[in-house]
Amino acid sequence: MGASRPECTVPLVEVCVTDDLDLAALARSRQVFDRLVALRPAHVVVDLSECRHLDAAAVGLLLDVHRQLARHGGVLTLRDPSPRALRVLSAARVSRVLPMVTTPRALPVDGGLVPAAVHRQPARPRVREHSR
Repeated sequence: MGASRPECTVPLVEVCVTDDLDLAALARSRQVFDRLVALRPAHVVVDLSECRHLDAAAVGLLLDVHRQLARHGGVLTLRDPSPRALRVLSAARVSRVLPMVTTPRALPVDGGLVPAAVHRQPARPRVREHSR
């Protein structure tokens, strides 16, 4: 009987993107995500709070990673996209496919940090139905 290779299932992987995520960084970023997907994690969170620039190639990469994870029951979540990244993601309607979350930020108060009391997520458009 041949020895089977054990599957490594990681419950959660967090990735913090601190550079631009664009065509110039695509090959390097794809290598990182390919290695990550090979771990078959249950949940991957990509923190985009420090990502200043995101382009269509990056959106395609994130959607591809989403598809690869979904094949094995995994989930990809985008966390705290910067305002500029959020505009690109919104224009591409990525929120229809990928969950996006925002987290409360600490607020500077008298030289210390206090967690934000109010946490707001982007408002979802409301659809009104008209009766006749």
